[in-house]
Amino acid sequence: MRLFITPFTIAIMLTMISCTGKMDENTKFETLTTDYIERMLELNPEYATALGDHRFDNRMNDYSLQGMQDQMDYQTAYLDSLAAVDLDLLNRENRIDYDILVDHIKSRIFSLDTIRSFEWNPRVYNVGDAIYGLMARDFAPIKDRLECVRERLRAVPDILDQARINLKTPPRIFTETAISQNRGTISLIKNDLNQFIAQAPGFEAKIKPVRDSAVAALEAYGQWLETDLLPRSNGDFRLGYDKYRAKLRYSLDSDLPPEVVLKSAETDLAATRGAMYETALPLYREYFPDRPTPTTHADSLKVIKKVLDHLAENRPNADNIVDVIKTSLKECDDFVKTSGLVTHPDEPIKIIVMPEYQRGVAIGYCDSPGPLEKNGETFYAISPPPADWDRTQVESYFKEYNDYMLRDLSMHEGTPGHYLQLAHANKLQAPTMVRTLFGSGTFIEGWATYAEQVMVEQGFGGPEVKMQQLKMRLRMILNAIIDQKIHTQGMSEDEAMALLMNEGLQEYGEAAGKWRRACLTSTQLSTYYVGNLEINDIRNAYRAKYGEDADLKTFHDRLLSFGSPPPKYVKELMEL
Repeated sequence: MRLFITPFTIAIMLTMISCTGKMDENTKFETLTTDYIERMLELNPEYATALGDHRFDNRMNDYSLQGMQDQMDYQTAYLDSLAAVDLDLLNRENRIDYDILVDHIKSRIFSLDTIRSFEWNPRVYNVGDAIYGLMARDFAPIKDRLECVRERLRAVPDILDQARINLKTPPRIFTETAISQNRGTISLIKNDLNQFIAQAPGFEAKIKPVRDSAVAALEAYGQWLETDLLPRSNGDFRLGYDKYRAKLRYSLDSDLPPEVVLKSAETDLAATRGAMYETALPLYREYFPDRPTPTTHADSLKVIKKVLDHLAENRPNADNIVDVIKTSLKECDDFVKTSGLVTHPDEPIKIIVMPEYQRGVAIGYCDSPGPLEKNGETFYAISPPPADWDRTQVESYFKEYNDYMLRDLSMHEGTPGHYLQLAHANKLQAPTMVRTLFGSGTFIEGWATYAEQVMVEQGFGGPEVKMQQLKMRLRMILNAIIDQKIHTQGMSEDEAMALLMNEGLQEYGEAAGKWRRACLTSTQLSTYYVGNLEINDIRNAYRAKYGEDADLKTFHDRLLSFGSPPPKYVKELMEL
């Protein structure tokens, strides 16, 4: 059934509600917001599954052009209706939620009407998440979840047909990534589903026809990607200045313009390198006592590189990387609990190998349960090196992600980073679900990078881990620089690689992966740096108000109590 939503129908709805009793402006806004979210879940069943609402698990999104227009009409209708709300009559929490919701809707309209990724990004049509999301958590009996998997598999051929209609001339790097991830999705459906089907006796015969059909459709689609779409994938992945500036505004929800972000990042780059040298020099003297003390800038870079190379000798391999991650995460957990930095959540966290269909963008991620999910298990995924990499590539990979760097990664993805912050966020009780469902990437990534910083400030891991944290800070800063320069100033791959490897001291494999990610995820890489700036700004304001010795646990718990709104609203809610 297609939903037709107009400002007129929403106005009728609100009028009917108000006729049953006096409705103040806060109730009006909360009612409108509740209805917006309900429509969103109906129109986006795959997103609903990710959030933990399982009423629509047997459906897939509508990827047709009419479906895109329905999404556009829905967003526009609610934006018009929200314009009628009198902001002066809203309480502070609702006014902030109003601003966040309006920005969210404008962002969706911008994405649908201006960016139009459904026309040039084949990754839009990767059905892997829609299937994997039903299996990853035990939110319902396995047979019930498999019934929904079967219905979603039934929709796969039509989705891929729609992809063939919608996709025009994608950038080559997008099609190449889609080809690789499509193979992973085929493996997910052909192989990974078997362990779940085995838990539901008699279901294999029931699911086999649609499963075979979906695999055949994906294989044919993969062939089409390689032989038809790839040869004509000559689109430009660069957004250009105007689109980048607008998209960055929505991605960050910050008042910082791109020019200020870039200038600040370039200044911080030199300062962070200086901090790295100060940390590296005592280690250098310890590791290489017979070598002279360096005196020039060029020598200082050599000192940092020599120390990093020495630390990289302690590294995992493909067979034990998961065990090393488990050890590093436990060390982080224990430190947070004993140091009293922040309240530690009770929700479980499980380390997993990243599913193949998700690889090709990042080394790892934290997959927290949606705020509507009853099963609170968090997954900390780590990607092993691809099977087709040669020895040199694998060695470069593990030199970058050595034992000390994996401790830093666990601070970021696990404790006290994403896992801990999102566990706090999911406990938010507020008049609306806006801050629960529409989390700010700037706040989320800002907290995770700040979490790395505060852990080493408190002495976790000693100077060896601090070296990796500062290297990650260099990476965070360079993320913002290349993100902007690639999409607005024509930075080439060679220029980006040289900057990442020479100034960021990254291994070749990491730098190559970051180039790819910057091309694929415009503006996302800037959220880390800007978020870190703004979280630190909140801490500085808190100390200015309550004193330099203000209790960090009290500050952190308060900071994390508002969900994941843009940092500027957290500052307002904390009355700073």
